[in-house]
Amino acid sequence: MSISLTSAPALADARELSCDVLVVGGGTAGTMAALTAAEHGADVLLLEKAHVRHSGALAMGMDGVNNAVIPGRADPDDYVAEITRANDGLVDQSTVRQTAVRGHDMVRRLESYGVKFEKDEHGGYAVRQVHRSGSYVLPMPEGKDVKKVLYRQLRRREMRERIRIENRVMPVRVLTRPEDGRAVGIAGFHTRTGEFVIVRAGAVILATGACGRLGLPASGYLYGTYENPTNAGDGYAMAYHAGAALTGIECFQINPLIKDYNGPACAYVANPFGGYQVNRHGERFVGSDYWSGHMMAEFAAELASDRAPVYLKLSHLPEETIGAVESILHSTERPTRGTFHANRGHDYRTHDIEMHISEIGLCGGHSASGVRVDAHARTTVPRLYAAGDLACVPHNYMIGAFVYGDLAGEDAARYRAYGGELDRAQLEAAHELVYRPLRNPDGPPQPQVEYKLRRFVNDYVAPPKSGARLSLAVEAFERMSGEIAGMGGRTPHELMRCAEVSFIRDCAEMAARASLARTESRWGLYHERLDHPEQNDEEWLYHLDLRRSASGAMEFTARPVEPYVVPVPEFTPPRGAERPLGEVALVPVATAGPREAAPAAPASAGAGRPAGAAGPAVPAGPDPRLLRLLALAEESPELDALEPYLTDREPAVRAAAVTALAETVPAGTGAALAARLGDADAAVRAAAVGALRELVEVVEADGALGDGLRAALGVPDPAVRAVAVEVLRARRLGGTGVYASALADAAVEVRLQAVRALVSVDAVGALAGAVADPAREVRVAVARGLAAVSVPRSAPLVPLLGDADPLVRGAAFGALAAAGCPAPLAGRAVAALGDPAWQVRAGAAAALRAAAADRAVPALAKALADGNADVRKAAVLALLGHLPAPEARAALATAAADPDADVRAYAARGRAPAAS
Repeated sequence: MSISLTSAPALADARELSCDVLVVGGGTAGTMAALTAAEHGADVLLLEKAHVRHSGALAMGMDGVNNAVIPGRADPDDYVAEITRANDGLVDQSTVRQTAVRGHDMVRRLESYGVKFEKDEHGGYAVRQVHRSGSYVLPMPEGKDVKKVLYRQLRRREMRERIRIENRVMPVRVLTRPEDGRAVGIAGFHTRTGEFVIVRAGAVILATGACGRLGLPASGYLYGTYENPTNAGDGYAMAYHAGAALTGIECFQINPLIKDYNGPACAYVANPFGGYQVNRHGERFVGSDYWSGHMMAEFAAELASDRAPVYLKLSHLPEETIGAVESILHSTERPTRGTFHANRGHDYRTHDIEMHISEIGLCGGHSASGVRVDAHARTTVPRLYAAGDLACVPHNYMIGAFVYGDLAGEDAARYRAYGGELDRAQLEAAHELVYRPLRNPDGPPQPQVEYKLRRFVNDYVAPPKSGARLSLAVEAFERMSGEIAGMGGRTPHELMRCAEVSFIRDCAEMAARASLARTESRWGLYHERLDHPEQNDEEWLYHLDLRRSASGAMEFTARPVEPYVVPVPEFTPPRGAERPLGEVALVPVATAGPREAAPAAPASAGAGRPAGAAGPAVPAGPDPRLLRLLALAEESPELDALEPYLTDREPAVRAAAVTALAETVPAGTGAALAARLGDADAAVRAAAVGALRELVEVVEADGALGDGLRAALGVPDPAVRAVAVEVLRARRLGGTGVYASALADAAVEVRLQAVRALVSVDAVGALAGAVADPAREVRVAVARGLAAVSVPRSAPLVPLLGDADPLVRGAAFGALAAAGCPAPLAGRAVAALGDPAWQVRAGAAAALRAAAADRAVPALAKALADGNADVRKAAVLALLGHLPAPEARAALATAAADPDADVRAYAARGRAPAAS
């Protein structure tokens, strides 16, 4: 709890710390940077203005990886080319390529830590296709636990010897050496005590995330932002004031979201399951791929038309699919989302969910606005690094943040702590920034000033942009510097919020000036200039770099794009030297008479705030055994130290012990968790189930674990039996006999796991024995499983082709695309194109991709007239498999005019066979 401060602490009383590598920010990139730097022998200090255990955009979890380039499933060069196209050619490909070539190793490293990625039945990564150009999306079934896993790594004994964590310390300025400009530390303060903190460092890594609190959400809530609201642009402002170049600041982050709820619309989650975006007539309208601002431009145009509103459509999907989507969206992705829908009486089964557009923000990881870095995360300031959403590595997402944290940590580990003098003027300026609200505690409060600032951002900076509005924005932000300096505060927490407003103001001015400087439109909605509506590659296929000049002004440079390492025919960046642009000129804006001066800040009334009432009575303390257990967990204990708590008489203690076991993972964890699967208490069993799912790739795959899991197959709790089969499969500890027995289990969830397990051992005979399972979802899983075995065959699918349930028939026909569709079954598929159920027709169309062209192409051409867009899309995708046939190309040409945007986009690929 923050204390009240009456005066600023003296600069001479500052607490001084020293380290080789200083990491600012304990989120995705920061934790990885700290771990890697420590592994390379550096003494690391990790600063976090909150608490590392739950800080950063990753704190609430992640549903999946958007850019996993897995060998055999995607090609690094294709990924680099796709990101180049998505960013309209303005990419330093060497930086993007780092994520492409190092991402797979990073996935494996995270997996070794205990992060769980979805696997197929054979143990390969279950990558899904969302973008039309490649399969890059890798789901994370237990993604809510990623931050917990990372914190566990930081707290390992060998890491604690190298990594010191200082929570509740907020840096406000990077300190540089005047002689050569290199980074030598930071200045900041403790957000609970108000103590001024100075850190000397051999190198500084900024990993402070996006500027998510830039625009004002449509809801009006200051902290109801799309991005993590604690990310107020701290790193952008610190890098700028340290002299580093920022780039792409005019390229905003704008996302589709749920109306009145700043959660993502989740194309990456819903679309692989069959969801999509429609207008009020139920028509798909997105023609662009999902990487870029061009899709957002289509989105904005649809919202502005009489075809609005726009919806996320899931209501056409079967119950088991909607349940799977809900399990991700309402737990891992946004835990409050289910409550939001429930309070409005909405259900994905009966309601399509209204969508809108997010506020603007700055983010390298989701657009391209960030600190300029090279392929080793170095900024233009010596020994200053940037990683994660702060760094300009376009569309880098979570895996890119980990990769660049790793790169920064490795490179920075070369340097040792700075022992020279620190610049007094820089320290005094930082001290003034932190403590000035204490001088006028009754000044305007931070929420009011921040609301006004961000209202100006929405009014003048949000696209579509114009020179006049952007010029008014610059004037407003300059004027507000005085209002921000006059904000009042009394507690360290209020000082933190006031400092954040100064960061937001810096980012707002950078965004406005950069948008003025680029006199063209590019990146779709991200930078749409009404007064310069055309994209101008001749003049503007350049990076726009921004720096703070010696006089303190914002100066710009047009920097040529580095030669591509992967050719992209659509773009030919000009060569030559950098083009200095200097300060940007404002557009004259006429006014009706002279402008009035901004009103002066109100004088301080001099009266203190009334004392608060006494707080509630302090409740009785927790069980002392729990307190001892929590303290023990911080010491990374061995299993024998936790055993007494795992067998304690109190269920609450046993459940807490399971949680501690999952956080520390000593030797023998797997068998110990398996033993708790048989606990008499449901909460303890549930904790063990969750822990085993989280740690499935980490625990020892030994005989003790296998024995414990097989014993758990006899536990009455179906969740226990399901996880037992799941882990037996994942760690290759079971066999056909065990899995086949599980097919007779009374619980559907157990039988579903049994199907996956049988696929993993290619037990086709046992799978075929389940084609008459009473549960529809099991029969659907069997159909898909028969296509997923190492050598799929069509014969076992035949009984399912005549199943009474249309979803089963659809899945069985769809499986023929992988299993083969010989002549007799091709005839059934052609006939099934007339089935009343669209799911069966779509599956039949997919099957014909594997049939002989002379039988398949005429039928698929007719299916292009189907009334259901998903059937037409399946037909187009099947025709792409028959491109050598002229009739297939002719049919695809007719689909170029389809009313559905998705169908048109896939049909267009038929004009370029090499791209398919």
